[in-house]
Amino acid sequence: MNDMTFTERAVTTDEIKITARDVQVHYGETHAIKDVSVDILDKTVTAFIGPSGCGKSTFLRCLNRMNDTIDICRVDGDILLDGEDIYDKRVDPVQLRAKVGMVFQKPNPFPKSIYDNVAYGPKIHGLTRSRAELDEVVESSLRKAALWNEVKDRLHAPGTGLSGGQQQRLCIARAVATSPEVLLMDEPCSALDPIATAQVEELIDELRANFSVVIVTHSMQQAARVSQKTAFFHLGNLVEYDDTDKIFTNPTDPRTESYITGRIG
Repeated sequence: MNDMTFTERAVTTDEIKITARDVQVHYGETHAIKDVSVDILDKTVTAFIGPSGCGKSTFLRCLNRMNDTIDICRVDGDILLDGEDIYDKRVDPVQLRAKVGMVFQKPNPFPKSIYDNVAYGPKIHGLTRSRAELDEVVESSLRKAALWNEVKDRLHAPGTGLSGGQQQRLCIARAVATSPEVLLMDEPCSALDPIATAQVEELIDELRANFSVVIVTHSMQQAARVSQKTAFFHLGNLVEYDDTDKIFTNPTDPRTESYITGRIG
């Protein structure tokens, strides 16, 4: 058996899930993201941190082409998922978003039953062939989101009737139901109370066994708790990207240290 830990060896290319090179984002005349290059690893939680307006959410939304929905937004550079250019004209953004799921800041369940919230993606993407298969996907997705035991007896009740923390876990179940490879989370706990936040953080840690998870968070404590890699953004630049422990205990760039110690932000 090889006892080397992950941190003791070089990263191999098959561990890289997303490669970004020289990414620029403009909103009209505003240059929001400048020359960002980063490799995001598979089966790892990567946290994007930085002050408000630093570009972390904008960059996150490049990874599943959510910025396409904004008319004045232009994205340049290369973003590859498993070596394939996600901005290639032949790539269907809807199919891409089945592979790169997203969970937003505010829980946003559809005005449908708990069951139909989770079943929606597999249905529109034709991922199941029978009601029995769909039932299986719904159950396994709710289990992955640590919600099954709480809702299994009321699957046909409205998703909007759940508590805030349950709604966010329902949105995570909905995102994983299409069997994505990457899960993007844009401040998924900022609207939640401390108990629900702890549950979602625990869930994020479990999800990395199967997914590459990228989380934008305004909470440095959360980044330190849930992630293995951290990227620090400032004024549209990716200042530093490294193992989370190193970013928080021994950052290379003085701007990172200033942010971590609370002098900027």
